[in-house]
Amino acid sequence: MAAFDALSDILRERYLLGSTASTIGWDQETYLPPAAVDHRAAQLSYLSGKIHELGTNDHFRKALEAAESESLPEQAANLREIRFQFDRATCLPQKLVEESSKVSSLGKAAWAKAREDNDFASFAPHLEKLLAIAREKAEAWGYEDEPYTALLSGYERGATTTEVATIFDELRPQVATIAAEAVERSKSVPADLLLGPAPIGDQVTLNREIAESIGFDFDSGRIDTTTHPFCTTLGPRDVRLTTRYDENDFASSLFGVLHETGHGLYEQGLPSDEAHLPSGESVSLGIHESQSRLWENHVGRSRPFWEKWLPRAQELFPHLRQLDLDTFLAAVNRADYTFVRVEADEATYDLHIILRFIIERRLLNGDLAVTDVPGAWNELFQELFGMTPPSDSLGCLQDIHWSMGGLGYFPTYTLGNLNAAQIFAAAMKKSEIKQAFEKAETRPLLTFLQQEVHAKGSSLLPQVLLREATNEAPSASSYVAYLKGKYLE
Repeated sequence: MAAFDALSDILRERYLLGSTASTIGWDQETYLPPAAVDHRAAQLSYLSGKIHELGTNDHFRKALEAAESESLPEQAANLREIRFQFDRATCLPQKLVEESSKVSSLGKAAWAKAREDNDFASFAPHLEKLLAIAREKAEAWGYEDEPYTALLSGYERGATTTEVATIFDELRPQVATIAAEAVERSKSVPADLLLGPAPIGDQVTLNREIAESIGFDFDSGRIDTTTHPFCTTLGPRDVRLTTRYDENDFASSLFGVLHETGHGLYEQGLPSDEAHLPSGESVSLGIHESQSRLWENHVGRSRPFWEKWLPRAQELFPHLRQLDLDTFLAAVNRADYTFVRVEADEATYDLHIILRFIIERRLLNGDLAVTDVPGAWNELFQELFGMTPPSDSLGCLQDIHWSMGGLGYFPTYTLGNLNAAQIFAAAMKKSEIKQAFEKAETRPLLTFLQQEVHAKGSSLLPQVLLREATNEAPSASSYVAYLKGKYLE
């Protein structure tokens, strides 16, 4: 174990630097004064370079090789993932890593301003730089089929563009059919049923009560306000959730919090004493997203959940008292085509992801110029949704991911939907979990997730973890059955 312990010491130092970078990155998204962005970008760039250097220098390489030579079975999974990360990292020059961090920091600030001003042209130069860096990284990492795979595999270990495209090609007509029927059936449900006075203070109260009730530990986390909701971990037992508020729509923030709480529960369920090791890290974004979508949709839009929570919501937001449970459930599960992904219902959500996947592939392959993104977006949106976004702020500027350098990220949302349905179906096959869930008791479900998903960290590859947790090969069948059961039956 001596060699592995020496390697672990280096990884602990890198983790400390990484958590420091995460902390000031979180501050940038929540409290940083706008005029301080340039200095924050320099700070993050410096830290990114140091983290990269610590994980790629000769000292690290020798420590890794020494640990690998010991060949201890209990460390095999960690060494497999450390080697994967090392090989990817050593492909990238430190200068590129630092530049990527700086361009991303500046890009996020530029995106926020461009979205506010509905001004894609002001963000386009930043996207050009981010795209150039993404292409350079893809070429450095290499790929089997197309550049997109090199980026995708950093988020979804082992996935290829060809495999994802095949899944999406098969899923698209099924989802499109379900979406069209769901939207048609929902026309009898008024779109404004849930709208009404919702003071932010009361939203904060309900959000916290619900997050805490399903297991989020506020001694190890908190919720703040940002332009784009997210979850980030700043260190062991320090998980930060964010949301945004609409004073006329309590559900917008609540379902955002449920989504981010799902991420947060996963982070809080990882082995904290191994946070510096792959065994203490989440395995992939497709698995991570399965946790958020499971709590947001399979739990948060269910009858048992609202049998428990509707009376409390009605206490805080009196306009809801006019709704009975069935009417309320019809409202929270109402399907309609929307311009904004984070506000989309389950029936139409994946069409948003398919659109982004197509756009990103075209950008990476050089088939689409950055200046043509708004037009291409609107054209494809019309094809998928039958309507055209009235502005770029409601179109190609709505998501933060590109400004973060997150090209290759979006497919994991739909992979997460598939995984969530499969995991939830497996959990409901256990009578004690199902019986508790029918009484709005979710702790047995959380325990199942903690044991079968969270505690495994990255010791298993995503597809292996899913197979072991559900006793089934990864498949879209549970998800399609779930959508049909909710919207078509």
